Amino acid sequence: MVQPQGIHARRAALRLLDAVLRRGETLDIAFGGATKDVRKFEDKALARAIASEVLRWMVDIDALIDSATKKPLPHDAKARMVLRMMLAQWLRLGTPPHAVVATGLDLLAGGPRRLAHGVFSTLTRNAASLPDVPTLPEEATLRWGERAQAIAAGLADPPPLDLTLRDPAETEHWKVQLSADSLMPGHLRLPRGENVENLPGFAEGAWWVQDLAASLPARLLGQGEGRHVLDLCAAPGGKTLQLAARGWHVTALDISKRRLDLLKANLKRTGLKASTVRADALKWEPKHHFDAILLDAPCTATGTARRHPDVLHRIGQRQIEEMAELQAALLECAQGWLKPGGTLVYATCSLEREEGEERARDVRLTPSPIASDELPEGLAPAAEGWLRTDPGLLAEDGGLDGFFVARWAKALG
Repeated sequence: MVQPQGIHARRAALRLLDAVLRRGETLDIAFGGATKDVRKFEDKALARAIASEVLRWMVDIDALIDSATKKPLPHDAKARMVLRMMLAQWLRLGTPPHAVVATGLDLLAGGPRRLAHGVFSTLTRNAASLPDVPTLPEEATLRWGERAQAIAAGLADPPPLDLTLRDPAETEHWKVQLSADSLMPGHLRLPRGENVENLPGFAEGAWWVQDLAASLPARLLGQGEGRHVLDLCAAPGGKTLQLAARGWHVTALDISKRRLDLLKANLKRTGLKASTVRADALKWEPKHHFDAILLDAPCTATGTARRHPDVLHRIGQRQIEEMAELQAALLECAQGWLKPGGTLVYATCSLEREEGEERARDVRLTPSPIASDELPEGLAPAAEGWLRTDPGLLAEDGGLDGFFVARWAKALG
């Protein structure tokens, strides 16, 4: 039997959603297994796009499905999952309804197939639509408070592609070469959908992919001038590359061999140097203290929801509390490994106060407030001197990820 073109991508998208919503896996972890039988790069990308748009708009898509059924389908019913995919393709990816039906219904059989066909036909006949801004899950809305609506607006579309340059002095050159925008020296922004490895400058290591917000913590340490810095929890290495390019002697520590291998590959491509250490930071003891430490701590990553919308549905209070406990322990280690007069920068790509502001208040070092002139135009530090970004900021320029960043100095003597 001849299968509809594109069915493999849809099956992979269904496996991705099952991994995220049933098993609590991240999109990144689930992607390899879910797409292992998909040969074409374009089909793999489509599977990810379908799953991502379902997760981004799931509250609103579920409301449409429920409006067209007499009795609500169970949350984890296969028919509901396939309908989510069909509606995401039609309403978000612009797939014609007849093509959606041709590739979607083959994922079901019998009664569920007839039900899905009927619901989809009803919604297309009634010209169903999604709101301009996705509705957040209730728990996320409560956690993010007064910024929730602005954050939701920032999640409506996948983000652009941000690059960090090895040499900020070449910003204007690469702006022209890549037809890019720039929000600060050393930063470039391109439309999403570019095949990164085919872009000019990739092979020679002139730049690496890094969200604008993710590039800010390393910038706050300034030029290295041969001093020693510890990049704690370093992989996959964007901040390590920044520090090495700024003249620091970098020790890059991470517990994951796979992620450290990515870091080493990025070092090789860019021609930059760092000492890599695979270790559990909570059990490791350095041979010497450091002039600076950058702790971009493991976290719930809710600030990356633009590109990883699975966090909207996987993360709850239990995960936040677990991460906060780990972050507190790592901060305790970092403070002890810093030389007198040294600088500590702490960062998380999380929107949760428990992982940001509440952790910062426990640090015993002297605050070193972040200044406005260290940041892109449109961002400003809080009264406490730390920085909080979220996907609702810099909206007219394409937004940025959610981060918390704070800086301290260790007293001399």
